[in-house]
Amino acid sequence: MPSKKVLVIVDYQVDFVTGALGFPEAAAIEEKLCQKIKTRRAEGYDTIFTFDTHGEDYLSTSEGRGLPVPHCLRGSGGWRLYGRVGELLPGGMGYEKSQFGSMELAGYLKEQKYETVELAGVVTHICVLSNAVLAKSALPDSEIVVDASCCASNDPSLGEKALDLLEGLQIKVIGRG
Repeated sequence: MPSKKVLVIVDYQVDFVTGALGFPEAAAIEEKLCQKIKTRRAEGYDTIFTFDTHGEDYLSTSEGRGLPVPHCLRGSGGWRLYGRVGELLPGGMGYEKSQFGSMELAGYLKEQKYETVELAGVVTHICVLSNAVLAKSALPDSEIVVDASCCASNDPSLGEKALDLLEGLQIKVIGRG
């Protein structure tokens, strides 16, 4: 029986690329993400997308108080997947999450007993990091991989530090440098 593998694209949404919290490095990885999705699907990987999702009450939440910039409001233009990556959603699953990491996603990964979980997307030092750690916690004996060439941070220094931390947690970081 072939091993179960999944690619998780984290929060590649309009508001993180060109919207309220957009930054040039996020736009720069679009083509790499599209190629990664196509390649992994051809290799038999399942595909999951996460959606940072907030409501109109965002500013009264813990995250909203810490980052008072409304973004990824459910159903808004900024909430949608960005560009050509959004066109690749059919055939993949989506998980909405109101916080940095998704416990629901971690539970699903564990239930499915994935042997390999690869993550890519934005923001490396926040949501990619959080979901990689949750995946490692849910599947401690599985291979958890983060492709640095398909991730972006609005603070490159914190992005690099996050990749260092992931390696320290025995999460495999590829595509670095």
